[in-house]
Amino acid sequence: MELNTQKIKLGIWRTSLRLMPLILMGTLTLVTFWLVKKNTPAEKSAIERVRLHVPDYIITNGALSALDEFGNTKYRVLGKKVIHYDDDASIDIETPRIRLFPPAKSPITVKADMGHLDGDLTILDLMDNAEIYRPPQAASATEPARPRMLARSSYFKVLINDDIIETDKPITLEQGFSVIQATDGGIFNNIEQSMVLSGQVRGRIEREQQGGQP
Repeated sequence: MELNTQKIKLGIWRTSLRLMPLILMGTLTLVTFWLVKKNTPAEKSAIERVRLHVPDYIITNGALSALDEFGNTKYRVLGKKVIHYDDDASIDIETPRIRLFPPAKSPITVKADMGHLDGDLTILDLMDNAEIYRPPQAASATEPARPRMLARSSYFKVLINDDIIETDKPITLEQGFSVIQATDGGIFNNIEQSMVLSGQVRGRIEREQQGGQP
């Protein structure tokens, strides 16, 4: 009986020796897995990985102004509702109006039914019933008198830093008593306050009546 017990113990010992490499490999695998798991950041949820394009705040009758290097107002954006998005910092605007204040000239007002301002605050897209309006400008020591100007289109893009307003959609331009239409839009330079039209251009050009209100 004692001999059988010794044989059993010897068999267990030999078996343990044969299995030792497998046990060591298994232990090392578990330790490696634990170290990798410990040092790997927790996986984010699908919502955390993809920031949804949803508003993070909404302002009623909001206004956004920017100043130039001299502290003067360069432009002001107004809207019935201003909707800001956290994922790209862009802004949707209901009934937007932007007023541009070129030095020593009449301010320009651009408006539409809807607007979208990019996250860098450099491009304002204006959609549906878009208009550019410049009031009459009296003559000065350096500039001649200018009649009121009104440009209408379904879309305008305001390049805020470049003082440019452009569209590739059909446009109607009224200046004083003159009315001109262009099929391929045009570019308005806010510094020079001039409009270049594209495509087929037609209309009527009339002189202002001397002493009359333009």
